[in-house]
Amino acid sequence: MLKKLVLIVIGAVVVIGAGVYAAFQLSPWPSVLLIRHSFHKGSAELAASIAPLVPKVSAQRDLSYARGDRDALLDVFAPVDAQGLLPAVVWVHGGGFIGGSRSDLSGNLQILAARGYVTIAIDYSTAPEARFPTPLRQSNAALAYIVANAKRFNIDPERIFLAGDSAGAQIAAQTALIISDANYARRMGIDPGVARASLRGVVLFCGFYEPISMDLTPFDDFMRTMIWSYIGTRNPRDARVAEMSVTPYVTAAYPPTFISVGNADALAPESVALVEALRAQHVEVDALFFPPDHDPPLDHEYQLALWTDAGRLALERTITFLTAHAK
Repeated sequence: MLKKLVLIVIGAVVVIGAGVYAAFQLSPWPSVLLIRHSFHKGSAELAASIAPLVPKVSAQRDLSYARGDRDALLDVFAPVDAQGLLPAVVWVHGGGFIGGSRSDLSGNLQILAARGYVTIAIDYSTAPEARFPTPLRQSNAALAYIVANAKRFNIDPERIFLAGDSAGAQIAAQTALIISDANYARRMGIDPGVARASLRGVVLFCGFYEPISMDLTPFDDFMRTMIWSYIGTRNPRDARVAEMSVTPYVTAAYPPTFISVGNADALAPESVALVEALRAQHVEVDALFFPPDHDPPLDHEYQLALWTDAGRLALERTITFLTAHAK
């Protein structure tokens, strides 16, 4: 009897295991839900860690930037004693295109706003619910909305900066490419939401800008889930993945750019390659990179940890860049 029971249990475990394996193979959803949970937990821990550093600023939350799009929401932060029109920093959050939220960066953007900027955190539709290039269209629409409502938000519409971290950096970088290159915009089928002259600069942290050529080894499962969800293919070398690329297409018209990444970030080569491509086009670039032996090692999204020396340095270098190009 005991032997029979053991065999039944083993059989049930095998069946359940096979079902779980099949679920992960047939759809990206099981992996997506696990990754989203991890992102949410990490974001909550980050928010708690910087809460003592967040100053008092004015806030307008849950504003819709595109009619009929329930994901098209943004939050606006500004100094409480703002005088005159201020430059705006429009930030696209990370999350591997499958997770994350504008609220993840709320504390960081309030800290930046207190330094003399209107900071705007935008949401976009995540995958697999929405696929490429939906976030590009949304970030572009957010810029158009912000310029159209500049007076309401006390923004100078001719001093706009676009920023992003991780997947948000890729979205921001590609949106800037659409704005700066009319031929590229036509190829993507997206009309720029702002004039190139109004986009004073781009701030990019820990992004990836040519995914089809990336070494996926350090994060194989995550990247395959992300690409499967966002592009719709399980093959990271599929030609459709190349449509996300930025580095091969930058021109001399690309906006001045600030780029940073941690020395222990597996995506570091992506930032280095983009800097080289921009400089080859004589685009003004300010890069904050760290030596390979930097201690402690700086991992992905190091800049969000504002209690660290590296995080504070990243913030100050960002403000130096913004100040120089907001004149």
